[in-house]
Amino acid sequence: MSRLFIAEKPELAKAIASQVASSFTKNDGYFECSNGDKVTWCFGHMLKLSDPEDYDSKYAKWNMADLPFCHVPWTKKISDDKKKQVNIIKSLTKNAQSIVNAGDPDDEGQLLVDELLEFFGNNKPVYRVLVNDYTPAIVKRALDGIESNSKYEHLGFQAEARSVADQLFGYNLTRGYTLQAGSDGVLSVGRVQTPILGLVVRRYREFNSHKKSYYYNVKGSFDFGVTYIGNYIVRDNDPVDDKKRIIDKVFAENIKNDIHGKPAIITSVVTEKKQTNPPLPYNLLTLQSDASRKFGYKPDQVKAITQELREKYKLITYNRSDCEYLNEEMHNDAPSVLNVISQNSSVFKNVILNANSSIKSRAFNSDKVSAHHAIIPTQSTHDVSTLKEELKNIYFLIARAYIAQFYPKYEYDETTVITECSGYQFKTVSNVPTAWGWKTLYKNDVGNDDIADNPEAQNLDLRSLENNSQGNCTQGIFEQKETKPAPLYTIATLLKDLTRAAKYIKDPKLKQILVDKDKDKASDHGSIGTPATRDSIIATLFNRGFLVEKGKNIIPTTTGEKLYDALPDTIKYPDMTAIWHEQIKEIRQKNEVQTFISQLMNFISSEIDQVKQKQLNVVDKSHKCPTCSDGYLKKNTRGKKLFWGCSNYPNCTHTQPDLKGKPGPIMKKVELSNFECKSCNSKLILRQGKSSKTKKNYKFWSCSAYPKCTTTYLDNNGAPKYE
Repeated sequence: MSRLFIAEKPELAKAIASQVASSFTKNDGYFECSNGDKVTWCFGHMLKLSDPEDYDSKYAKWNMADLPFCHVPWTKKISDDKKKQVNIIKSLTKNAQSIVNAGDPDDEGQLLVDELLEFFGNNKPVYRVLVNDYTPAIVKRALDGIESNSKYEHLGFQAEARSVADQLFGYNLTRGYTLQAGSDGVLSVGRVQTPILGLVVRRYREFNSHKKSYYYNVKGSFDFGVTYIGNYIVRDNDPVDDKKRIIDKVFAENIKNDIHGKPAIITSVVTEKKQTNPPLPYNLLTLQSDASRKFGYKPDQVKAITQELREKYKLITYNRSDCEYLNEEMHNDAPSVLNVISQNSSVFKNVILNANSSIKSRAFNSDKVSAHHAIIPTQSTHDVSTLKEELKNIYFLIARAYIAQFYPKYEYDETTVITECSGYQFKTVSNVPTAWGWKTLYKNDVGNDDIADNPEAQNLDLRSLENNSQGNCTQGIFEQKETKPAPLYTIATLLKDLTRAAKYIKDPKLKQILVDKDKDKASDHGSIGTPATRDSIIATLFNRGFLVEKGKNIIPTTTGEKLYDALPDTIKYPDMTAIWHEQIKEIRQKNEVQTFISQLMNFISSEIDQVKQKQLNVVDKSHKCPTCSDGYLKKNTRGKKLFWGCSNYPNCTHTQPDLKGKPGPIMKKVELSNFECKSCNSKLILRQGKSSKTKKNYKFWSCSAYPKCTTTYLDNNGAPKYE
C-alpha cells in the first residue's frame, strides 16, 4: 500500500525518506522511495486565512459601519510564494492510498498538514507520525509507531481556533481604534502585541513617577584572625519596609555605634559543598536575549542570523525552537559534533580537548523535548572565520553552550558565618571555588545573570573559622541607600519578561492558568508569544510608532501611551492569552472551534460598541509643522537617534531634533552659494571647521551633493580656492 508522507519542512522529509525504504530519489517537490512510498514537504504553513476583502471587496476600505467583521465559515487561501508546492502536494494525494501527517509534534504542526488535506477535500485514510529529532534511530522509532491521525486532530482544531481568534481580534479592534481616533497611521491592537506595549508603558511610568526614599544598611567589620564583613540580620520588631530593609536612620546609626569596637563571638559556622550545572543550550529567546546583552543585536536580527547559519551554511539545528533540552539519543553524537566544532573554528580547539564527551548533562532529557530540541551546532563543516562577524558571534555563543554540557559541574565550598556582637547578629557568606568546571568557558562573560554567583557571597576563605571563637568588631558600618525603581526595559530584559508575563496578571486564577501552560518548559513560566513571533511583534510596535529606543532603553511614544490609556485592562494585560488558553485547550471537535469564535465575537462586538462611544485623543497633534502648517510633528527614529518629522512626509520633509521627549530647536537652514563644484557642478556651501592642531576656527567650501560628492575647497576671502 503506497503512502504519502507530508512533512513540515524539507529536512524532515529527507530524514523520513531515508528511513522508510532502502533508497530514494529526489524529484521536483518530493522524494520517491524504493518501496513505493512518497515523501513531500511543506514550508511551514502553506495556507493563510482569507482577508476581509476576500469575502467582500467593500472591506478593503476601512469603515466603522462594517464593524465588527466576522465571516463563518472562514476560508483560507494559498500563500503567494507557495502555490507551486501546494499543487505538487495536491497531485500526490490523488495517487496515494493513505496519507501520513508528518507535521511537527505540536498543535501548529498538526494544523498545517490537516488544513491542507481539508483544503484539497481529501477523503483517504490519514495517519500521524511524531518526529522531534532527525537522528536516524529516532526517526526510525517514530515511523514504527505511526498512529491514527484522529487521535491528534484536536490539536489542529485548537491551533485553528487561536489563529482565527487572533485575526478577528486584530482586524476588528485595530480598525475600530484607528477609525475612531482619526489616525493617519495604524493603531494596531493584538492579543500579544498590546500587552507588550502595556509592559513598556507601565514600566516607563513607574520609573518616572518613582519617589525617592532611603533605607539603611548596617554592617560590621569583624576580626577573628581573618577580617570579614557581616550583614545585620533583621529582627521581627525592627523598623523595616516590605523588602526587610531598615527605614529608620537613627535606629540604624544606634546599631552601628553599639557594635563599634566591641567584642564579638561566632555562634555558627557551616561549610557546604555545592555545585552548579552549566547553562542549558539555547532556545531562540535565550539566544536573542544574550545576543542583545553582549552585542546589541535586535531580536529579528538574531532570527535572521540564525536562519542564515541554518539554511545557507547548515551550521546549526532548527533555529526557532522554544526548547532548551536535547533528546538522550543525541548524546551519542557528542564526539562527532565536538570534533566538527573544533574543525570549524580554532578558537575552540583547546577547550574541546578538555571536554569529556562521556559527561551527560541535565540538557539530555527526552521527556523535556517539545516539537524541537535546543539550538546546537550540526555536524556540517565550514571555516567559521570566513563568516560575517555577526554570524560568527552567534555561532560562537551556540557552540560554547553546547561544549559546556561536556564539562564538569562548577564546584565550590560555601561557608555561612553568624557573628554576634552587642546582642545583634550578623551574617556572612563566602564562596571558595574548588573546581571551575564549565565556568572556565564563561570567565569573561560579564553581566550574565544565568551564570552569576550568589551576590551576597564574599571572595574570602572562612572555612577555618570555628564556633564560639572570640574576636571583635573593628568597625561599625552605616550605609544610606536610595530606593531605585525597576529599570527601563532593554531588548534583552523585555524578552526575558515576556517569558514570565503571568506575574503581571491581577486575577490569581488567570495567572495560574498562564503559568500552568508552560509547566513543561524550562525557560517559560507564564509566557506570552512564541520564540518565532516575539521579535516581529516587538518590531511592529516600533514600526507603528508606539515604542522607540533611547540608547539601549525602550520607551513608549506619546501615541503609544495614549493608545494604552484608551484600552481596557483585559487587552493591555496578558489576561486575554490566559482566557483563550483555558477555553481553547478544551476544544476536541471541529464544531467547537466555531463555538469559541462565537463567544469571542460577543466580546469583540461589545468592545467595538464601546470604541464607538469613546472620544479618542490618541494621536499627539499638538506640535504643528512650522514649514507646511498642515501637518504635525511625529516622533521617529533613525538608527538609535530620536527626531521629529512632519506627518505630511514625503510632501514635507521638515525635521527637528528630539529634546527630552519634545521637538528641539529648529536647525539653521543651510544656504547654497552661487559657486559650483568642479567635480559634479552642484552648488557649494560655506562651512566652518576647527583645526585639530591649532584649535582655531577656519572656513572651507563643501559640495552640497555630499555624501555622493566629497569635494572640498579652501576659502579665499569669501570664495572657493579652485586651484
